[in-house]
Amino acid sequence: MTRLKLAELTSGLGALVLGVGLGALFSPWFAPAAWFLAVAGGAAHGFGMWDKHRLEAQPHAGRTPWVVALYWVCWLLLAAVVVLLFVRR
Repeated sequence: MTRLKLAELTSGLGALVLGVGLGALFSPWFAPAAWFLAVAGGAAHGFGMWDKHRLEAQPHAGRTPWVVALYWVCWLLLAAVVVLLFVRR
């Protein structure tokens, strides 16, 4: 794994943990907007994944099989979260 990829992974994981922590701390204030925040966050993440995958698919960018696999696993997990949100509601 390159140093850049490790930095991206660490940054993304840190943002996730920070978001969960802030959501737990401020849940009474954010509860009315929870659906909007979840949809906006999912849309932003989905666009970011799609755009990064598109850029990595260009001829000059090297792609490894595990990156492609993680891309599709992430989409499947995002779809599962959406289904879970609708089922629980």
